Amino acid sequence: MKKNTLELMVGLFMLIGFGAFGYLALQLGEVPYLSAGTTYIIKAEFDNVAGVKNGASVQVAGVNVGEVVDIALSENEAALLSLQIDKKLKVPIDSMASVKSQGIIGDKYIQLSLGADETLFKPNEILVETESSVDIESLISKFAFGSAK
Repeated sequence: MKKNTLELMVGLFMLIGFGAFGYLALQLGEVPYLSAGTTYIIKAEFDNVAGVKNGASVQVAGVNVGEVVDIALSENEAALLSLQIDKKLKVPIDSMASVKSQGIIGDKYIQLSLGADETLFKPNEILVETESSVDIESLISKFAFGSAK
């Protein structure tokens, strides 16, 4: 009798463990049909995104609010970044995105400067008010070879 009870308890413990593992996997993976999701995507079009990589952070006032999930070339041959933003952050339509650097040679990230408009971006809309990356190498070469004015 004790052997059956022990086997039943171990089996029940395993079922609860697998259930908890499955729940965590679905929550962390943000499966859209099981949860509303905690993020949404807006796109930003830049002339130059040199140094920005997938997974780069998106920040507002130095606070991480999302990440870059895709970098592609748009129809008009500009860089198109897909920014995965926390749903708690409402991005007004007159906001601006800039490519910034963590220090002199640090990683690149996207800085969002929120506007004041009451109209908000909807998922997958394109933010066109952007400020591209500064190309340090070209600035140094212009300065070194005397073409900077």
